[in-house]
Amino acid sequence: MGNKITTFSEDQLDAYQDCTFFTRKEILRIFRRFQMLYPEHVPLDMKRGQTSSVKIPLHELEKMPELKENPFRHRLCQVFSEDGSGDMSFDDFLDMFSVLSEAAPRDIKTVYAFKMYDFDCDHFINRSDLEKTLVCLTKEELSQDEKSFVVDKVLEETDLDDDGMLSYIEFEQVISRSPDFLNTFHIRI
Repeated sequence: MGNKITTFSEDQLDAYQDCTFFTRKEILRIFRRFQMLYPEHVPLDMKRGQTSSVKIPLHELEKMPELKENPFRHRLCQVFSEDGSGDMSFDDFLDMFSVLSEAAPRDIKTVYAFKMYDFDCDHFINRSDLEKTLVCLTKEELSQDEKSFVVDKVLEETDLDDDGMLSYIEFEQVISRSPDFLNTFHIRI
């Protein structure tokens, strides 16, 4: 009696429910998944400050079955980690799985997809960003000429104002015409 380990307080669970697309049960399941990734460093009982200060290193996160085959696993972790390092706190981890859940709406997914492709974080997807995207997808199997050709074609099709890069609005237009986007920009945990 009374020896039950509580991972989060009721207030913490309420707050997580309010800012994610998860139920309490799903939040606790995601926490167990987080804790199992690095059990020697993640306590079973998370105090308020620990949910953002206890972090799992990027190299451990990349081993997750849900991420290890994803060509953007490194970049996904960078985008969702608060400091951009790829090391993730539970808050970061929960945010990532919330955005990548089937319940997250298209507009939120689009914001994070844009951030993922904006490698230099300048709020545009430029030639360099597109080339890095190709490297992630093809593992450097394309020559520089082939990469340039693909980037030219992508920009020709999507760069509405011909400034050599995609703004968020242009990216949003592309995504709105992509029927598979919601099916591909998600991870089941």
